[in-house]
Amino acid sequence: MHLGSIYLVINDYDQSIHFYEKLLQMPVTRQNTNRFAMFEFEGNCISLMNGHFDVEHPDKVIRKGEYTEEFDNLEKIARSPNTHKFVLNFWAEDLQKEYDRIKSMNITNHLTGIKYVCHVSPYYYFQFTDPDDNLIEVTGDYVPDKMEGLQL
Repeated sequence: MHLGSIYLVINDYDQSIHFYEKLLQMPVTRQNTNRFAMFEFEGNCISLMNGHFDVEHPDKVIRKGEYTEEFDNLEKIARSPNTHKFVLNFWAEDLQKEYDRIKSMNITNHLTGIKYVCHVSPYYYFQFTDPDDNLIEVTGDYVPDKMEGLQL
């Protein structure tokens, strides 16, 4: 088995395209009208599925086989509350520089500061959400302020 793509069922297609083009610093690689968009980079693929397309354009989608509400009702999936059980994780060479870039773009209302956790080895990261409230985590090389953690 091979991974073809990780795709997100999204609620606002145009807003999500704009968000991921800015985040990934690249235009959409391939697009199937405004139903599906792919971002291919470094051997990976993240895709966006417009959860409303099939309902809005029933004449453009041919379906065969059993309809399963749980899997096939993309509009319902797109409108569902996000439970944060899925995290897109990215790595940046300079975590502070990437944090500053994300913050300056003002593309999210939910951006944490740089955090630290240690279990076996130190791990620095920050988190934010996309327009559908999917969690995104960025980790990478980080040199904390020498004064950080000192009690004065």
